[in-house]
Amino acid sequence: MLIIAGFRIFQFYHFRRLNELNKDFNTRAFFASVYATSITWGIGLAYFMLQPGESASHLVMVTSTAGLTAGGVVAFIPAWRVSVLYTVFMIGPAVITMTITGTHLPVVFLFLLYGLYLPIIASRGNREYWDALENEHLLKVKSEEIEKLSRIDGLTGLYNRKYFEEIFNQQWKTAARNVIPISIIIGDVDYFKTVNDTYGHQAGDAFLQEIARLLGNIMKRETDFIARYGGEEFVILLLNLDTEETLNLAEQIRSEMENLRFPFEGQHISATVSLGAASCIPGKQSQKEDFLKTADEALYRAKSMGRNHVIFSDKTVNPPDPETRN
Repeated sequence: MLIIAGFRIFQFYHFRRLNELNKDFNTRAFFASVYATSITWGIGLAYFMLQPGESASHLVMVTSTAGLTAGGVVAFIPAWRVSVLYTVFMIGPAVITMTITGTHLPVVFLFLLYGLYLPIIASRGNREYWDALENEHLLKVKSEEIEKLSRIDGLTGLYNRKYFEEIFNQQWKTAARNVIPISIIIGDVDYFKTVNDTYGHQAGDAFLQEIARLLGNIMKRETDFIARYGGEEFVILLLNLDTEETLNLAEQIRSEMENLRFPFEGQHISATVSLGAASCIPGKQSQKEDFLKTADEALYRAKSMGRNHVIFSDKTVNPPDPETRN
């Protein structure tokens, strides 16, 4: 018993490390030690009960065995078969030897009843344990789904404005802490009301979904963040991109939107987009609200210039002339 106890203590303190070396062997060794403990105790109980002595000492041994067996059964409720085998190994040897020798038969009867009772309790506890675990898992999954839905725009599948504000705050702090640039692009579909009026709101919704897909294909880095900012507005956050790279991405969006012909019920829907962009490395005095306002003002200038433009701070990228367009 001392050897087994020493092994159990060693395994308890080094369980994680042993798991990393060989998880399957570690698990088998654990259960082997459990069975070895119960068999050793069971054999010792059988030997003790056959020895002549005072009934009081036998009663103490029987009571101790009952308590240890019940504790083991409760501990191994998640694995019902282990609980049953543990019970059998703890009291089985004593029941067999006392029955054969005709010793302490009333105790044998009590052990048999106890041996039947514990597996029943273990079976019920096992079902309740796994039911509770399943309910906990389902509750966690449901909570994650609800949390995800609270972040997602139901129409486009992009993140919503509320979650954008949360991520914007995080990325702003990240950029300031690591002294790296953060860029923002705000886009607004030009004359989107005309799309709804001409093709219907169902077509307009489908067109917004197609725009969301287009943006997802362009923004491929894990750190790129896209959100639906308003009705037909979207916003993109970009970490660690310089001005030229941000400008190129914005121009790619504008160009692909201009060339987009979205088929819907036998018709092809098209629209251009105006974009405002800004980039900076946040300093101690920088305010993310001012940064967002800079990009928003750039978008306003893009619209005032006739739309289908990209404005980056004071830089303007005009759409190519039709004659030079491939």
